[in-house]
Amino acid sequence: MKNNEFEILESNFNVDKYVDLAIQYGLMLIKAALILIIGLWLIKRMVRAIEKVFTKADVDETLRPFLLTIIDVLLKVVLIIAVVGFLGVQTSSFVAVLGAAGLAVGLALQGSLSNLAGGVIILLLKPFKVGEAIDFNGMAGTVKEIQIFHTIIFTFDNRRIIVPNAQLANSTITNITRNEIRRLDMEFSVAYGSDIDQVKAVITELISNDERFHKDPVPFIRLIKMADSSLNFVVRVWVNTSDYWPCYFDLNENTYKAFNQKGISIPFPQLDVHLKQA
Repeated sequence: MKNNEFEILESNFNVDKYVDLAIQYGLMLIKAALILIIGLWLIKRMVRAIEKVFTKADVDETLRPFLLTIIDVLLKVVLIIAVVGFLGVQTSSFVAVLGAAGLAVGLALQGSLSNLAGGVIILLLKPFKVGEAIDFNGMAGTVKEIQIFHTIIFTFDNRRIIVPNAQLANSTITNITRNEIRRLDMEFSVAYGSDIDQVKAVITELISNDERFHKDPVPFIRLIKMADSSLNFVVRVWVNTSDYWPCYFDLNENTYKAFNQKGISIPFPQLDVHLKQA
């Protein structure tokens, strides 16, 4: 009786059949894994080659990382669809499922999508580019990289700030270095009794002897205010943007030295106390 039952089970469960199926699908999975690995390797090489083409074609540095990321993602999606199709899954159904999943993820990640839209706006309108210095909400620094969802900014003391693109696209941004020249505004104070013409002549000479200061527009040097204990002079002169801070510090130091040499007094807070004898 037992022998008959074993023969029936053996006839219903064909071991060789399932072994063949296991081998068949196992080989298919191995091939799919190889296709995936080789495909990822090829995509990596292709992205590097495209990056070199972008560099030779002098594509805007701001646009390069954004385009390379999109190309990389699209190629990987195509690869995954190809691997799924190789495994025998209907690609049309898979694409439909992928689209539905993408819609669900999109609804869940609305903030990220707004950052993506912000990145596109930044790349199209170009309020700033990689390498330019900007001031945003009191944070000043140099734009290092513009990515899909965020922008990387290095502050002047070398801190790394990551800002979502949506915030940058919807906020007021001061581009510090976009224009080639800037006006340098400074103010100097001298004591009452100083010769106004001499003060103006000293500052004018310092500016004339420094080639970094532009002669056109003509530098503006005038008495702007008679303060409580000083005469205040305003200086407005144009310089190259790259020379702004060196000119600022040098003019400060040179003016102080020149005032000392010419005997022009620089005021400082004083308190006069008058005592009356009872």
